[in-house]
Amino acid sequence: MTKRLLALALLNALASAASAETVVDAAAAPDPATATELDKVIVTGEITYRDRTDDTAPVLVYDLDYFQRFEPRTVGDMLKRVPSVSFISDVLEYDGARLRGLDPGYTQILINGKKVPGGGDDRSFFVDRIPAEVVERIEIVRNASANRSGDAIAGAINIVLRDAYEFDGGYVRAGISHFDDGEVKPTAAVVASGELAGGRVLAGVSHQGRYNPKKKVSLRYDEPGGDFDNREDQDDTRDGTDDSFNFSYVSEIGAGKLALSGLIVRTDRTETEHSLEYNDRTSTSRDNLLSVNDQVVDIRQQNVALQGEYGIEHADGGKTELSFNVARMTDDTRDVEEEIGYDDEDAPPSFDEYEGTLQVSDLRDRENGLSVSHSLAVGAAKMEFGIDYLRKQRDFALRVSEVDTDEEGAPLPPYVEFDLERSTIDERRVDPYLMFTGAGGALAWEAGLRYETTRGRIESAEGRRDTDYNLPLPSAHLRWDLGDADRLNFSVARSVRRPNFNFLLPIRREGEYGDNDFIGNPDLELEKAWGVDLGFEHRLGKRGVVGVNLFYRDVKDLIELTNTGNPSETSLEDFEDEIAEFLEANPGATPQTPGYPVLDPDSFLYSAANVGDGEVYGVEFDLSTPLTALGLPDTGVFLNYSWLDSNVNDALGGRRFNDQARSVLNVGFIQDLPSLDANFGLSYRRQGSAYGRLLAEEVQTRYGADLEAFIEKRFGTQWSLRLTGTNLLNASKDETFHKFNTLGEQIERDYDEYEIESEKAGPVYQFVARYAW
Repeated sequence: MTKRLLALALLNALASAASAETVVDAAAAPDPATATELDKVIVTGEITYRDRTDDTAPVLVYDLDYFQRFEPRTVGDMLKRVPSVSFISDVLEYDGARLRGLDPGYTQILINGKKVPGGGDDRSFFVDRIPAEVVERIEIVRNASANRSGDAIAGAINIVLRDAYEFDGGYVRAGISHFDDGEVKPTAAVVASGELAGGRVLAGVSHQGRYNPKKKVSLRYDEPGGDFDNREDQDDTRDGTDDSFNFSYVSEIGAGKLALSGLIVRTDRTETEHSLEYNDRTSTSRDNLLSVNDQVVDIRQQNVALQGEYGIEHADGGKTELSFNVARMTDDTRDVEEEIGYDDEDAPPSFDEYEGTLQVSDLRDRENGLSVSHSLAVGAAKMEFGIDYLRKQRDFALRVSEVDTDEEGAPLPPYVEFDLERSTIDERRVDPYLMFTGAGGALAWEAGLRYETTRGRIESAEGRRDTDYNLPLPSAHLRWDLGDADRLNFSVARSVRRPNFNFLLPIRREGEYGDNDFIGNPDLELEKAWGVDLGFEHRLGKRGVVGVNLFYRDVKDLIELTNTGNPSETSLEDFEDEIAEFLEANPGATPQTPGYPVLDPDSFLYSAANVGDGEVYGVEFDLSTPLTALGLPDTGVFLNYSWLDSNVNDALGGRRFNDQARSVLNVGFIQDLPSLDANFGLSYRRQGSAYGRLLAEEVQTRYGADLEAFIEKRFGTQWSLRLTGTNLLNASKDETFHKFNTLGEQIERDYDEYEIESEKAGPVYQFVARYAW
């Protein structure tokens, strides 16, 4: 009923305003040379296309207007529309961006060009923590340059926030989102910009209700084609809010310009899972019930990013810049999982055990950076040199308590005894660089060298270890304008990936991979890659662009799991049981007694080492243009398709990089209706299958297609109403798990379990009103 009311309300508005006159743009801003009126940006009917930049390095730029018609809630919702970005998250979750389909740790996430800390062990930053409302544009940087950090084997995503120097005026946004189970969540934002204290200021606040109800079914077998074991039905709901505040201040001070900016985002989120396990494919009877599992995860996360820059332009054309950045990320998570198990040996299954686990984690990640640079003319070229300093401090604590009872109907004992794991990682980076740029005729070029040095300290219960990395990172880019409409880009650069935090910590984790244990390796080196990009772009009319890009990455010192040869705790416990049984049968026996057990482990202690090499390659195509040539200037289309592939060799042979999607497709259109002050559009997305192979587990992942639609009505230049629909095809995420206990069993295909899992979520409708001044 709510969906119908929303649709009828908007259709009535469209009908009542069909004969309204089109109103010209509002009065000019106080300083039109330096500021764009926010009402033009927020409620304009003009279709926006992908920008073509003048950068020598390969960069794609997408303004907020490119995404805004479909009302993205977060940066993750924005990134799913751009070339080569995939996700391996749950349905309707877009958190860890995978540029070129690679693990999020291979993609560098920047805010206003500066690094930010993330909560992932792989150093990744969850892009769905940033509201779309604070973003001015998204930049996809396909290859590295000397004046940026080299942690970008897959590339970098620069999230540029709204700038007070670019906008004037303000707007209010309010709306509701309706979900498949009837839940309604509010969304609201206010942004204002103007003159203040001799400069310009922009400030904004936003509130976004987040909700995602999903249903999941898992069917488990002994092996592919084998006997049925059990079925699990699960309800999984993510419920929370994102609240943000952002500001920007710019002012001419002395001989230079000062720019300050900040972003604060607080996330409150509860993830609730309720699972029922049965020994029958279809039954929901108590006679077939094997377990009841409930898990509640409460997450409190806060991200803070503050930046400042002061630049002075000199009379000789040179420029000196001094900048700082301060970033903080805190994450407090409380995870409770409790399960009642029933014994399948009885018919019907009888009560067996009630057990629970409480995990309380506390993460504090801080980054402080300082940069200074100077550029000047050197003949026909420009030389830029500088130095970047960054200190990262990451403190993590995990407390785990396990309780159980074998008395049916009795409550669990309280969680009072905890095992504690605590670690600290402290890294100091000093990265000098030198870069030259120049242009002549149809050619523009850039060449530079960055020398990255990192001194690190790792502390845990196992003691303290020091790390030391030093690596030169050269880069070169060439842009060749073949004519007014055609352009060729060539880029080559060396980049790195730093080890995952859990791979560095020398902490033993039992049963991390099946029956195998894992311990980190503080002596890991950086993964290194040489990357080449070759792209061609063609301008279509005044606003359209079509491009194709080929990329290749040659990755060395790839970090892979390796067998230390030492037995796992499971193997040692089994060995102790064998000895106890032998001594019980043979009192007084010694190791020299015939038949005395000999340790022959089938599971081991694994670690991480730089033992692998890999290749990543693919083709990226994108098109964004009005159909003016076909007589349809008010129709805009966009299409991007990425074919992605790779190759890695591990203990089981060749495979792709884990969980790399085979392809990513986005296609859609926007139709403007000038006489009605309205427009509408569709967007279709399909992500190819992905395969991941770890020790003792292999996963095949497939996603269903995602269809989105919107319809918008504008009232003059200040009001707009927009109705959007997301996940209109009820997309699913389907996974197939091949599970084993040991590497030997994985090689021999001796299964522990074979599981087929399907997760679905329903459509989401959003109704939003905007008023700009």
